[in-house]
Amino acid sequence: MIKINLGDQIPAFRSLTTEGNEFTLDQLKGSPTILYFYPKDNTSGCTLEAKSLRDGKEELKRRGYKIVGVSPDSVKSHQNFCTKHELNFTLLSDADHSLSEAVGVWQLKKMCGREYMGIVRTTLILDSEARVTHIIKKVDTKDAYGQIIKLLDKE
Repeated sequence: MIKINLGDQIPAFRSLTTEGNEFTLDQLKGSPTILYFYPKDNTSGCTLEAKSLRDGKEELKRRGYKIVGVSPDSVKSHQNFCTKHELNFTLLSDADHSLSEAVGVWQLKKMCGREYMGIVRTTLILDSEARVTHIIKKVDTKDAYGQIIKLLDKE
């Protein structure tokens, strides 16, 4: 169950970027953000989602948004993922899943009869104060960017 609600601010956190630099809540503030949580680098759905956001980055930037992706993968894994798919936005390594747990996307998952803990793919749209304005629980990985634009255009 997602713990964060519309209007809530993202809780304070510390994470590492693809470059190995510290990233905190303060860096989400100042401009609206697409904060998306995904399970694993270089898997089919996660790659489709990242490429969609990569391809839509300029339009989102034109609307004032930055993109930040979060997964439990290591900084090294993120570096490889970004290089391989020419990703042009920040990825955060949430290896201890503290941010994912704080927003409630770290959950029990089931696949092929196996249960395990992992990130439930979720996109949060944040305002310039890092408050949640939209929650997308059923992400269209092939058209994540288009799904976001449609939501923003309804306003």
